[in-house]
Amino acid sequence: MTLTTVSQNQCFGGVQGVYSHASPETGCTMRFGLFLPPQVKDGLVPVLYWLSGLTCTEENFIVKAGAQRVAAELGIAIVAPDTSPRGDDVPDDAASYDFGKGAGFYVDATQEPWRKHYRMYSYLTEELPWLVAANFAVDPARAGIFGHSMGGHGALVLALRNPQRFKSVSAFAPISSPMRCPWGEKALAGYLGEDRDAWRQYDATALIESRGWKWPPLLVDQGTKDQFLDTQLKPELLYEACTKAGVPLELRLREGYDHSYFFIASFMEEHLRFHARHLAAHQPSVEGALQQ
Repeated sequence: MTLTTVSQNQCFGGVQGVYSHASPETGCTMRFGLFLPPQVKDGLVPVLYWLSGLTCTEENFIVKAGAQRVAAELGIAIVAPDTSPRGDDVPDDAASYDFGKGAGFYVDATQEPWRKHYRMYSYLTEELPWLVAANFAVDPARAGIFGHSMGGHGALVLALRNPQRFKSVSAFAPISSPMRCPWGEKALAGYLGEDRDAWRQYDATALIESRGWKWPPLLVDQGTKDQFLDTQLKPELLYEACTKAGVPLELRLREGYDHSYFFIASFMEEHLRFHARHLAAHQPSVEGALQQ
């Protein structure tokens, strides 16, 4: 699969790039950002996947999150994909910011006209990790995932359903139970149909109830002044599900913070260090490397 370099900029000794490619999964051209730390010159580095929220592209995280300095220090690559398929041939709901382009919700749609292109779940669990590992010096055995809002929902769902691929997960202000909030009900009904049983595979609280989680504790930061806290995000539902299932959850309520990237940038370093600490546990031993 051919990658096209959109841009590359030196950043804290590493490189912040943006790349595009034709995607078989989504049937359109996709873009993603990738920060490579300076440590790639010495070998494979761990990799984090960041999933952004409603209306975002790959650019929001790259420009606003302030992640590159700490990622360069820790020697972690960060992949920031787009949130949904794009292009003139991709169907959209132009009247809605919370459905269609910019609102892929990280699902594989089953309903028309969305079914052909809106396959962000498979794109992120199969196609993109393979593409990144094939073209850059990242170690897919040391991969974590995190995200914000709709992307926080996506990060939790992808990790819970694919623990063999993602060894750590965290979220900023995630949509904790899409089945029980207006954003999620609209998206899941539109992409998957009216059968609520089919929605459960894309609801973190439902997945925790049925699957649990064997890797490090779930880390969630939530601002107390978030304008979507009570109507859309509902972290108490995630807390209740984790408590009942015995899944460790570190839920940190951040007094006075809202839903913006100012909130994300304030605690990004803590999330990066959390992932670095837990992904280090999967570092290949020197003896094992010599035997390969």
